Amino acid sequence: MSQSKVKATLSSYFPLWYMTTHQVFDLVSWQGICGLYERKIKELNPAMRNISYDIADLYNFIDGLADMSALVYDHSVRAYLPYDRQWIKQRTFQHLKKLAH
Repeated sequence: MSQSKVKATLSSYFPLWYMTTHQVFDLVSWQGICGLYERKIKELNPAMRNISYDIADLYNFIDGLADMSALVYDHSVRAYLPYDRQWIKQRTFQHLKKLAH
């Protein structure tokens, strides 16, 4: 995937199609996924000054969304290919692991 670029991550908070709210991110890094979770933590706990969480918390958040997928441009087929939340979780973990070292 070295020549591929994540273009958008789509997430939905509601399981019903007619109540769906999508957020589209043009991701340069995987910080967008973490930022989405951090904003939700702040929304639920407005008095909390410092936010800390582990990867399991982030995975639970991602799994709790009605939908989350990524569109990745593949130069070889000149099209965006869809990836599911499991792929997003794996890539986010890889990104966070790099940041830790």
